[in-house]
Amino acid sequence: MRLRASLGAAALAGAVFLGVAMPPASAVETPWPLTPDLVNPKPLDPAIALLLALPTPYKPYTGSICPGGEDECVDEVIAEMEERLAPLAESCSHHAIFSLAYLRVTENVRDANRSGYFADRAWLNTLDTIFADMYFRTMDDFKAGRSVPPAWKVALDDTEKRKLNGLGNFMMNMSAHINNDFPRALAEVGLTAEDGSSHKPDHNAYNQRLDSLYRPVFIEESQRFDPAFDAYHLGPVEGTVAGVIMRGWREGVWRNAELIAHAKTPAQKKLVSELVNNYSLAQARLIQSIPIFRATPASNAARDAWCATHHG
Repeated sequence: MRLRASLGAAALAGAVFLGVAMPPASAVETPWPLTPDLVNPKPLDPAIALLLALPTPYKPYTGSICPGGEDECVDEVIAEMEERLAPLAESCSHHAIFSLAYLRVTENVRDANRSGYFADRAWLNTLDTIFADMYFRTMDDFKAGRSVPPAWKVALDDTEKRKLNGLGNFMMNMSAHINNDFPRALAEVGLTAEDGSSHKPDHNAYNQRLDSLYRPVFIEESQRFDPAFDAYHLGPVEGTVAGVIMRGWREGVWRNAELIAHAKTPAQKKLVSELVNNYSLAQARLIQSIPIFRATPASNAARDAWCATHHG
């Protein structure tokens, strides 16, 4: 736990250093002289592959959310995401930032899964649907004034109170969904296939797909919602920073999912749940403390004015 928190802190500290050290660029994409292959996080992947999954008995999924793992489940998720994004974008809600990013990630998961990128297509479909359902329920609970997990409370309160810039909205909400929700979704759908093989290779495989998303998502966010979203454009270096952070989070997600899956007694389950809550909340507090993610009245005004004419 302490090691993962330290790795997360180190990765985010690196992001702060890079962001502060470089002058802001325009929101428009500009050529970068280095190729992505010169600076990228992919060399971490062989090391991550050596971090073997903890042996976990096969446990069939018995839930009601996409039990058959059909492709249509993800189609329905994407349709709901588009439905939810539309009014957020139209009103220039600061919640639109993560709503858009999550939509693009889910579209990418769908395309990867249907191309044969993952070994277990049905498992990925069920996992993706459960994961998205957690997000939908959290947003509905927050809107209705019901309680939400601690990391989400910080993220959504700060978004609602306009304390974060666009990049801060993205980081805070992404962290809450990954670090709080993802281990629970993984444990629910199961970490091991019926033949006894681990799903961790499929979990790891998505790291490189995410690498291809950072630039287009950052550009779209800056073009539609917040021109300062891409203000610290560092060419391939920003993809490296994002890739390192995401790999650290996702490895921690798998390990926390193992803890959930192996908890047997009510006391053990409560302890593990609190551990996941506290870890994800610690990540939220860390992001909250980083100056480049904070909004000002002037930056909010500029953001709102830009969104009013560019959100479509």
